[in-house]
Amino acid sequence: MTKRMVIMLILVGLLLGGIFGFQAFKAHMMQKFMAAQGAPVQTVSAVKASEETWQTQLEAVGSLRAFRGADIAPEVSGIVSRIHFKSGQEVDAGALLVELNADADIAKLQSLQALAELAKQTYARDQQQFKDRAVSQATLDSDTAKLKNADAQVAEQQALVDKKFIRAPFAGRLGIRAVDLGQYLNAGTQIVTLQALDPIYVDFYLPQKSVRQVAIGQKVSVNADAFPGQAFDGEITAINPKVDVNTRNVQIRAKIHNPKSLLLPGMFATTEIKSGKAQRYVTLPQTAITFNPYGSTVFLVEAHGTGPDGKPALVAQEKFVTTGETRGDQVMILDDVKAGDMVVTSGQIKLRSGTPVIVNNTIEPANEAAPQVKDE
Repeated sequence: MTKRMVIMLILVGLLLGGIFGFQAFKAHMMQKFMAAQGAPVQTVSAVKASEETWQTQLEAVGSLRAFRGADIAPEVSGIVSRIHFKSGQEVDAGALLVELNADADIAKLQSLQALAELAKQTYARDQQQFKDRAVSQATLDSDTAKLKNADAQVAEQQALVDKKFIRAPFAGRLGIRAVDLGQYLNAGTQIVTLQALDPIYVDFYLPQKSVRQVAIGQKVSVNADAFPGQAFDGEITAINPKVDVNTRNVQIRAKIHNPKSLLLPGMFATTEIKSGKAQRYVTLPQTAITFNPYGSTVFLVEAHGTGPDGKPALVAQEKFVTTGETRGDQVMILDDVKAGDMVVTSGQIKLRSGTPVIVNNTIEPANEAAPQVKDE
């Protein structure tokens, strides 16, 4: 290293030192100026920053849908002859719900069964005669075809009769009956809705950047405003392999335990997914943060000298901070604030760096991780 380079480094160091020294001198002179001008003492509330365990969560609003759900309707038309259920009833799979008048269909079925029995006997008789060479192979083949045709007609008519007896395709809870005795129903007319409620699905959407934070089998928690303070647990069962090109969101489905059938299809619910491991972060009430276009700031309460009463004189010092996620009334602070620092939580609008303050915590802003609505 040459002598000239050494001299240049020394000059740069003196220049930087002079700049930082000037800034410190400027701040000191500003404080002295405010004190000399008798700057009014401002009353604020403040809280000590603390470290808390923080579990990162993903939140989304979703819709509930039944694990199995169907609007029961007949495949064929007919007149309702019997109703075997009550509105809101729990039924098992295969339970008979409604009968349509099937007298004519049953009579035709019996006629076809008689013809099928005759065809069977004819085939058996001709088969014996064929062994004795009394009938030809053609006659036996014709008898075989007639028997198969008769059996097919019986099966077709039996299927038609069965469609007149409408049964529950799965176990679940019935809705409100939509038909009456003696009513004529067209094919496809809704009779009642059937919903399997335990478990129940919740479908929700997450932005594409969150896809890497979710996986099949991951635990979720669901809250519905119909049951405040009560959480329903479940797990993710499906992640749509396609992202919506309009919203850039991906659809997620989770299966939720619903043993008391409190959650109902069609409800909206707030879904929370715990992501990653819990870590400790410095947290502050959101009211302590002043959000500006040029950055987020807080006011720290620091002791500077001694007041007239012999106690430490407190002044507010503005500081830029980097914020992270929020939960409830709290916000994560990523830098520049340490646990134990006293931070102003209300009254910032009347402060600037160096303003003398008095801390009065008679009324403190909310600082709850999971605030609850209170009726007062």
